[in-house]
Amino acid sequence: MNRRRFLQSTTAFTLLSAAEFAPWQTISAFAKEMDEFVRGPAVKDHPLRQVSKHVWMIFSPDGFPTPENQGMMCNITFVNTAKGLIVVDSGASVQIGEMAIRQIKKAFKKPVIAIINTHYHGDHWLGNHAYVDAYGKDLPIYSHPGTIKAIEGIQGNMWRTLMEQWTNQATLGTRVVPPRLPLEDGAELKFGDVTLRIHQYGTVHTPFDLCVEVVEDGVTLLGDVAMDRRIANMDDGSYLGTLKAYAALEKTGSTLWLPGHGEPGPNVLSWNRELFEGIYRPCEQAIRDGLGLEEAKALVLKDSRVASRARDTKGFETNIGKYVSLAYLEAEAAGF
Repeated sequence: MNRRRFLQSTTAFTLLSAAEFAPWQTISAFAKEMDEFVRGPAVKDHPLRQVSKHVWMIFSPDGFPTPENQGMMCNITFVNTAKGLIVVDSGASVQIGEMAIRQIKKAFKKPVIAIINTHYHGDHWLGNHAYVDAYGKDLPIYSHPGTIKAIEGIQGNMWRTLMEQWTNQATLGTRVVPPRLPLEDGAELKFGDVTLRIHQYGTVHTPFDLCVEVVEDGVTLLGDVAMDRRIANMDDGSYLGTLKAYAALEKTGSTLWLPGHGEPGPNVLSWNRELFEGIYRPCEQAIRDGLGLEEAKALVLKDSRVASRARDTKGFETNIGKYVSLAYLEAEAAGF
């Protein structure tokens, strides 16, 4: 018996036992509390705001999941087309997805007709559950073939469990709903008056990141390829791959970049490029000079591109050591 069924069975038994001793109103209130425990409570509303002619977003102020934010750590983006709404990255739980659906129903008299998940980290796709509940199990959900395979495999349940742990069970009740439809680099999806062009550059933040260019608006939705005042998790990524991707993205002609974490703006790529250069290039030099990891870290922290961003980069102090280690290992491997 899994945990959810165990909790449901326990709830039913408790209610039956309570029926002999408490009025129905008390039992009903207790049942609601138990249901919230089994499923996780609703997420408070976060406002919807317009970014460009066709692009809207629900901004997430936090960069990391906590019990307090209930996993609300990733921007949720909507592309408003003549055919309907396209969701790019659905959030970290069914509760977050339901909150987003409440918001779009206030603003638009049209349905969600497709979802694009940019990569397999759970804060970007676990909200799929809410959308298939609201718009049907046949709702098209797109992603890179590698992301589809990863979520269908170990990444799906792993991320569902991690989000529950990080939020003290606030996301409980979320079901793994993987994307089904593959998208490759250069693919175009046309929805009436809007064209979405897909960009994929190999290993960047993960091996399978998608960026979604809203052609008519000159806006590109970056997923976690770049972030605003937060270092992208590089455990599955590549610094050199990221720098290569930035050079290619700048050739798209987009003038506004919308990251998965942080504020959209015209300078998101340049901010990230300098930070990543400041982390990777000193490690590269340390390898050439035969210096160890700690010496490389000291060089990174002295680099002006890193030092100037340390104060306003979320999670800098707790994560910079790991990011230097990853850069050092990548530079070491590249040197052979």
